[in-house]
Amino acid sequence: MYQSRHYRTWVNDGGLACYNTRFKESDLYIHTCTDLSVVASEYLRLLRADIENYIQAHPFFAASFEPLEVEAAAPLIVKRMAYAAKSASVGPMAAVAGAISELMGEKLSALSSEVIIENGGDDYVRSGRERIVDIYAGSSPLSGRVGLRLEPQDMPLGICTSSATVGPSISFGKTDASVVVSQSAALADAAASAVGNAVCSADDIQRGLDTAQSIPGVIGAIIIVGDKLGACGKLELCQIDVKKS
Repeated sequence: MYQSRHYRTWVNDGGLACYNTRFKESDLYIHTCTDLSVVASEYLRLLRADIENYIQAHPFFAASFEPLEVEAAAPLIVKRMAYAAKSASVGPMAAVAGAISELMGEKLSALSSEVIIENGGDDYVRSGRERIVDIYAGSSPLSGRVGLRLEPQDMPLGICTSSATVGPSISFGKTDASVVVSQSAALADAAASAVGNAVCSADDIQRGLDTAQSIPGVIGAIIIVGDKLGACGKLELCQIDVKKS
């Protein structure tokens, strides 16, 4: 079922071309220097076909909540998902949205110096200037009021969010937003799931941050539960002055 993603109206893209690329459950909001929607649409279909064909031959890949080994001959996106899942000790599907954003970002980066991809809160950002990513945390009073400042020398970056209160993804925790930053969007996605699973109340925020810091490749994490926030790692947070509607 499609869910409204009104937070996309928050984006200030600085004059980039912006377009939606959708196929089945994937819904990407993309910003590039020029309109690359045809390339993006074709590549999204290819990525989805690689995942679906692999699942048809290996059904447990879609159902497992534990890491799985995959063959050397598996499609690239399947191997990225499996590697990220192993690093974060979660099932491979916990990395699917981030892996799609990551590979799409790499594909479009060959054609555009600016690439911003939002895939249901699982983002890939490559830019030659400072960018601020607003954090959407559902009904939390902190939603839309906290931003993450990204510097060009640190990009590309994956910024991925898991939530028990927003969206259709499975979470065993109770966070409004568990945000993880990594140079790999696939890893950030898998790690965000692991972090979210570790937090069942605001009292568990530190446990979630400890989980994030235990995963190799994680740069930092932000956890929001209600009006409480915790952060760790090499991140620069900033206050967003105007509440979005």
